[in-house]
Amino acid sequence: MSRDGFLGKGPRPVSKLFVHHVTTYHYAKPVTFGVHRLMFRPRDSHDMRLLGTQLIIGPAPAEVRWLHDVFGNSITVVQFSRSAAELRLESRIYVNHYGVTPIEFPIEDYARTYPFAYSADDVQDLGRTRDRHYPDPEHKVDEWAKAFVVRVAGAAPQTQDLLVAMTTAIKRDFRYLVREAVGTQPPTETLALKTGTCRDFALLMMEAARSLGFAARFVSGYLYDPAVDSPDTGPATVGGGASHAWVQIYLPGAGWVEFDPTNGIIGGRNLIRVAVTRDPSQAVPLAGEWRGRKEDFLKMEVSVLVTSEPLDDIDRAMME
Repeated sequence: MSRDGFLGKGPRPVSKLFVHHVTTYHYAKPVTFGVHRLMFRPRDSHDMRLLGTQLIIGPAPAEVRWLHDVFGNSITVVQFSRSAAELRLESRIYVNHYGVTPIEFPIEDYARTYPFAYSADDVQDLGRTRDRHYPDPEHKVDEWAKAFVVRVAGAAPQTQDLLVAMTTAIKRDFRYLVREAVGTQPPTETLALKTGTCRDFALLMMEAARSLGFAARFVSGYLYDPAVDSPDTGPATVGGGASHAWVQIYLPGAGWVEFDPTNGIIGGRNLIRVAVTRDPSQAVPLAGEWRGRKEDFLKMEVSVLVTSEPLDDIDRAMME
């Protein structure tokens, strides 16, 4: 009997991973804080087991409660009663992560080539994940997406090949840039600039896939970069020092499959899901209010580290 309660050999863990996510707000003098909404806790599933979590907040909150949003994501709601010149929110996570490679998601026969139609039952449940959400008046995103529908020797395109080609094209042809501004660029702007953040690239691929009839969702979480632990493992991936974003596409027989266009990752390898939503605006890792003079705000610092080794006694305690 395996730990999951099934007979036989289960999936082999790729690695045990620790996530340290610290956000600190600095103010010139004490200010008061409103309600804060956190999306830090990963989505426990068959491919990722949540082994331990710890949330450290200063100043100490008056109340902390948890809820599931409409998508089933875990939300932490924090209320404060004390003023302070600094607000620090630290999340520590310990997970057992199982990798999925592209060859491990078999697609139903009828969906292996493009185009295909989702079943009537799937269509009802996929809902607005199939709808375009952003304007494309000149059909630029449409045209870009259609360029990946390539027939070889007259045969219909392979669904998996089409989506892999779209993923790798963004990694190859677009330049990653850190942007401090909140939110995402419209897909048409990302396509025109050929630059953006991981959130911009995920949104572009999501809208492009939807334009071809695929159901697609936005994913926010963390990325494990093996180069952090072993510099000799090869070139570093992009997006490892902050929260990360990618896209899921629904494929009959395989379910929701992960595609990370920023790094050309297919199948969820090294990706730690936290939030799955219909639109990027619904997957903000941290949101809240403070009251004081505008000039009192000094700066915000964010630090994210994903590693396969415990950093200190707190990490080691989560392993026990």
